[in-house]
Amino acid sequence: MPTFLSFIDRVPHLPLFLVSGYEFDFFISYSRQGNVQKWLLNHFYNKLKDCLADECAPTPRIYMDRHMPKAVQWAHNLQTSLRRSKIMIQVMTPHYFTSGWCMAELYSMRAREEMLGFATTEIPQGLIYPILFSDSENFPEEERMRSYHDFKEFAHPDPVYQQTVHYFQFHQEVKRLARDLVELVNQVPDWQPDWPIVELPDPIVTPRPPLPRFKPCPEP
Repeated sequence: MPTFLSFIDRVPHLPLFLVSGYEFDFFISYSRQGNVQKWLLNHFYNKLKDCLADECAPTPRIYMDRHMPKAVQWAHNLQTSLRRSKIMIQVMTPHYFTSGWCMAELYSMRAREEMLGFATTEIPQGLIYPILFSDSENFPEEERMRSYHDFKEFAHPDPVYQQTVHYFQFHQEVKRLARDLVELVNQVPDWQPDWPIVELPDPIVTPRPPLPRFKPCPEP
């Protein structure tokens, strides 16, 4: 009786991800609010893809959703793409932590880390690579305590940014990021079909920070 592997041998053009279970090396998780999507499309995505190609072959595969409507629940294709991705690149903005989709992506990947015993004292390696696009002062406390790659200085969304002298510094920063990501992605475990998926409501309601209490001014 023919087996699945014998079928693969007879179809050499079949994509490798159908064998390993992984379809993407990196999954970009971000909120569509503000300038971050324009920045990703105009600068970051293509620059990262090129810098990753400079670091290894074949060129790593990146998933970045562009067109999902805002008014529907976390889509099945996002869940599938995340489950079949090795590493999640978390683009941190204030709206990221109020988005049900973003939190579902984040907690799903954290659940995978927990399942593997990753991101612990014993195994510091994680599957989430945070980069900072904006703010950070109003993030949840546990997120402020995590290390991240700071891109605030390079968070210019408009195409004209590519004509400035500062774009070279952006290129160098993405090259450093690409080296980190290649090192990280080469250490991921084999794919498992039971990677967990966590679903959360959208939007996420976060408590407002407490207002400072001021003492009354003394009488003159």
